[in-house]
Amino acid sequence: MAGVFEVEVDGVEHDHGLEHHNEPSQFDVSKLSPEEKWRVEHARMHAKHKGHEAMHAEMVLILIVTLVVAQLVLVQWKQRHPKSYNLVTLFQMWVVPLYFTTKLHWWRFLTTWFIFSVITAYISYRATRKPLACTTPRLVYKWFLLLYKISYATGIVGYSVVMFTLFGINLIFRIKPEDAMDFGVSLLFYGLYYGVLGRDFAEMCADFMASTVGYYSASGMPTKHLSDNICAVCGQPILVDVSEEGIIENTYRLSCNHVFHEFCIRGWCIVGKKQMCPYCKEKVDLKRMFSNPWERPHVMYGQLLDWLRYLVAWQPVIIGFVQGINYVLGLE
Repeated sequence: MAGVFEVEVDGVEHDHGLEHHNEPSQFDVSKLSPEEKWRVEHARMHAKHKGHEAMHAEMVLILIVTLVVAQLVLVQWKQRHPKSYNLVTLFQMWVVPLYFTTKLHWWRFLTTWFIFSVITAYISYRATRKPLACTTPRLVYKWFLLLYKISYATGIVGYSVVMFTLFGINLIFRIKPEDAMDFGVSLLFYGLYYGVLGRDFAEMCADFMASTVGYYSASGMPTKHLSDNICAVCGQPILVDVSEEGIIENTYRLSCNHVFHEFCIRGWCIVGKKQMCPYCKEKVDLKRMFSNPWERPHVMYGQLLDWLRYLVAWQPVIIGFVQGINYVLGLE
């Protein structure tokens, strides 16, 4: 049987479609159905916020102004001091999701975060050692390329599951829509988060290793002579000719005629976001470098991760700042 309730707003009683009785407004909400509970909360919300239109408009204005100002500040910070901006962004990308997932007791994410942090910390430690071991560059790039591919595949699978759920394909397999949507959104979150975080760590390692190896300098002039059969990224010999098909990896030649190991140049150009030759700093044409059309979306995926970095790292900080302003001004 349906429950009976009335909500009084500014002296006017509102009957929410249930049987009307002249009884006190006090009732046991726990005995109501979920739909009736939602209608009670809906009516209470309207009663609480009635007459606050001016306050709500002020809060929206504060939000818009803060977003615009924050965007301008971040853009100027990134242009004038890119190193400090990237470092702070990387720290927030690593810590902000950890805070929310710990608060919500998402142990599955915390487990994957811990494994990622341990491995990446070891890789970063190897990349920052002097002198740099000969095997370190390949180890670093292979790890971040593996992480890149895993996150890319995970994001695609998560997106596909979400789209299949929206089209009702999950019903064919007798899977509840809420379960399928939760699974798809979780995979999408994992893929995007670790894709963004991995790219930032790869950027840091790529800069440090390039300067340590000595083929890259701020002045633009290489500090070592590069032989024709030596990879400028890892400093190891190139054993596979450009025209040959390698068993493990191929050899790539850029438009500047410098040759590199496949893993090294892929990590340098895509994962590390270095759109230039590691030796002569000539701009790299990725469309000519990757002849396989199925690999080109990886570059667009990397650009998508750059945009999501702002959403994950800075959006929670901006929203928290807006809530602080509203609290100081007494707005609810």
